[in-house]
Amino acid sequence: MPDTPTLAVHHEDTGGDGRPVVLIHGWPLSGASWKDTVPALTAAGLRVITYDRRGFGQSAPDAGGRYDYDSLTSDLADLIERLDLRDVSLVGFSMGGGEVARYVGTHGEDRVHSLVFAGAIPPWLLKSDENPDGGLPREEAEKMQEGLRADREGFLDEFTTNFFSADGDLKVTQEQREEAKSLAAQADLDAAVACIASWLEDFTGDLAKVTVPTLVIHGDSDAIVPLEVSGQRTHEQVSGSELVVLEKGPHGINVSHRDEFNEALVSFLTT
Repeated sequence: MPDTPTLAVHHEDTGGDGRPVVLIHGWPLSGASWKDTVPALTAAGLRVITYDRRGFGQSAPDAGGRYDYDSLTSDLADLIERLDLRDVSLVGFSMGGGEVARYVGTHGEDRVHSLVFAGAIPPWLLKSDENPDGGLPREEAEKMQEGLRADREGFLDEFTTNFFSADGDLKVTQEQREEAKSLAAQADLDAAVACIASWLEDFTGDLAKVTVPTLVIHGDSDAIVPLEVSGQRTHEQVSGSELVVLEKGPHGINVSHRDEFNEALVSFLTT
């Protein structure tokens, strides 16, 4: 297995004696994007840990430019071990679903209680001859990388609009969209660009190793990671998984459909 050095990523921990839950954020945000979810989970008696992916939020970028999922997941594994988390639930939103899948595929389930894939990119987002059911051709990902480098502000303005829109309608307030833009602006540019390529990694082998209880929650109008490309296929590939589809849900369902999202999450994590 390749050497994948870990970084001391920034994390926040509510503490307490409750069963631990690690929330893994989407691109290009940070752990702060979970602010509408953390209170609901702590109120349910859970210990909640959030962290900023390397190069995002308050976490330093990787000097070696390593943003493949083996490297990113090594940070999650290091955090779990440093905090000695056991019987932990891993909740991955969007890009964060990749770390959830790869953690099980690489490190197993000894410390894991359950998994949640929320608007997440597994099983395989790349659209190709080998994977015709994917949603993102490699050339489109490369165009995104070019667009982000050429006009970061304009790119993020359009991206956050699509992030929170369903069928062309914005499902959050402009203030909430601007908050997301502000979090995105904190990301290291090289890290943000590199992670776009990482989205195309194949997680089918990782999902095949999942045996713990698993929730898949997805918006039916997700314009970034379509339900039929990711959520539905993950549900089909993980035996016994539960699928919750949020009606008129965009990509950012943890904000747009806060109450429904939190209710489904709490119900799953506390049973």
